[in-house]
Amino acid sequence: MYTNIKLDKSLYSITGKSFTEALAQLDPDREYKDTELAGLDAFERQLKRFDIKVSGAGCDRVEKFFVSAESAVLFPEYVRRMIKEGMDEVSILPDVTAATSRTDGYDYRALSVSVSGSETGISQLASLPQTTVTLASSATALVKFGRRLSCSYESVRKQRLEAFGVILKTLGAQISRAINAKCADVLSNAASSVTYSGTITYADLAAFWASMTTCDMDVMLCSPAMMATILALNEMKYCVSDFMSSGRVVTPYGVTIIKCPSLADNVALGIDSSCAAEVIYGTDVIVDFDKLISTQCDEVAASILCGVSVLTTSAVKKLAPTAQNDG
Repeated sequence: MYTNIKLDKSLYSITGKSFTEALAQLDPDREYKDTELAGLDAFERQLKRFDIKVSGAGCDRVEKFFVSAESAVLFPEYVRRMIKEGMDEVSILPDVTAATSRTDGYDYRALSVSVSGSETGISQLASLPQTTVTLASSATALVKFGRRLSCSYESVRKQRLEAFGVILKTLGAQISRAINAKCADVLSNAASSVTYSGTITYADLAAFWASMTTCDMDVMLCSPAMMATILALNEMKYCVSDFMSSGRVVTPYGVTIIKCPSLADNVALGIDSSCAAEVIYGTDVIVDFDKLISTQCDEVAASILCGVSVLTTSAVKKLAPTAQNDG
């Protein structure tokens, strides 16, 4: 039973396993099938064991984690989960990347796809059209993204965990926005350009969508200024009901528009999310567990190692004013 597990900070140091995975090995989820605890993972069962409520009515204070040496071991995982939740809420990676890979190194040789040959049929004895998959000409260097939150234990110990969780989610969102900016930069550098003159029109958007001939554009990243202009177009009024029901902005021809503040004003990236890019993780979200346990929370430091690689260059297009055309 989960109440018999001996909690120790060494559970954070098992190679190839997260804290929750290490817990689950000692306290398998399958043992709770058809019980009231079936919906909880190994970490959540430990919260229940120590009666720590992290949200809702009766939410506990931060100091509840530190009532014993064993319950204190749970605090870094709570911090990591809140930061990860904040990252996930603002990340554009699920919307623009087609694959996720993991590596133990600091760089990664991704795949590159190119197509040659006729698409109109093959004459007798003629060569077949060819799709070539090779290793990318250069390795993708993984980048460390992180942030530190300074907060003495005395300043937060009486704070409700739900409120402290909001602060941690905000920290995670800041990390994720930096990753979003890196992703947009990688995609922008790989994209061929389509231009428009003057103020963008609905016809410009339709032409941009149609310019992707061998792939199907289903996502468009826009600067805030570009997105505001698009939303003000008369034709977009027909998309209001979709936004009200799903919270997503979708053009009449089915392209989801996502705001990306790191893009230059009046610039958009069109993406076929099924084949455009791959995200590579060198680590999961890491927090300094030893410091959080031994010194409570003098500071919270979190980081992640990741990178983005373009798989299919024809699956990415850039829309920019004529003066900003960079080829």
